Amino acid sequence: MTQKQSTMRTLPRWIFMSRWLQAPLYLGLIVAQGIYVWQFWKELIHLIGMMAIEKTVTETELMLIVLGLIDVVMISNLLVMVIVGGWETFVSRLDLKDHPDQPEWLSHVNAGVLKVKLATAIIGISSIHLLKTFINAPSMEDSTMMWQTIIHLAFVLSALAIAYTEKLLRSDH
Repeated sequence: MTQKQSTMRTLPRWIFMSRWLQAPLYLGLIVAQGIYVWQFWKELIHLIGMMAIEKTVTETELMLIVLGLIDVVMISNLLVMVIVGGWETFVSRLDLKDHPDQPEWLSHVNAGVLKVKLATAIIGISSIHLLKTFINAPSMEDSTMMWQTIIHLAFVLSALAIAYTEKLLRSDH
């Protein structure tokens, strides 16, 4: 085997192995997931404390705190999709076949499906933020509400475009 042939075989292997450089990124996202768990429990304990001590939490205050908890859960779900789906798609198979806890969506995940799921999750998170804004409407500036609505609509249109593009690509195959 010549030097050139050896190099031609080695380079593709190194390129393929470079996917493992993403491993520390996914581990960092797992740490971020832990921080969100801590944030959730901190907020929940704060809510329980407010209910036990003050006993005069308004419905609006309660709704805003609960929406904050939902927001944390939705962001956490987004992290799970990115960590599990990204690892499976870009780094290595998880070999979860026949595992009772394997998420249903993981069996048919690919980069396109992952993009659509992420876009949908971002819309959900944006919806929670927009709902919080509308609940606080009396104390919000009209321009703030307008821009948040425009940004949310941009997310929706982007997700629709991504989903439509993926549909077109799948129908071509």
